[in-house]
Amino acid sequence: MTQQRPCRVLIVDDSAVVRQLLTEILSADPQIEVIGSAADPYLAREKIKRSNPDVITLDVEMPRMDGLVFLENLMRLHPIPVVMISSLTQRGADTTLAALALGAVDFVSKPTLDVRNGLLGFAEQITSKVKMAARAKVCVPARPLPIATDGAAPAPALCAATRFRTTDRLIAL
Repeated sequence: MTQQRPCRVLIVDDSAVVRQLLTEILSADPQIEVIGSAADPYLAREKIKRSNPDVITLDVEMPRMDGLVFLENLMRLHPIPVVMISSLTQRGADTTLAALALGAVDFVSKPTLDVRNGLLGFAEQITSKVKMAARAKVCVPARPLPIATDGAAPAPALCAATRFRTTDRLIAL
């Protein structure tokens, strides 16, 4: 019986504490290998080119480039399964809907207080979602995503995705 290679994960979060905690949580699972971490999307882009991860965990609020803008660019140029891990990705929140519309596979809500114990409490959920994401088939979105013409970040795609203001909706992918 051949052993399957571990799922290779890149962690993208501006918080050093969160990067360390996620590394500990994910590395504890023998089916997951954390191949690196990045403090912002620009560093992540270089690590993706060098190491070609199977899954990326991605925060939303980061310096230099918003996580949703990075997600949109990533799905257009180099689709990889992404699990959003952010305090902004509460179930049904506009940010979650936008991330799923842009191609994220799943999300985990990062606790806003006592991040260390909160993330450790979500350890099983985080590892499970990362392993499921590794099996997901991600492809380029069917419709072209709008590109900003003034050199600014291409945020217009979020406008359509963030129109929803209720949790009484079902999203089927």
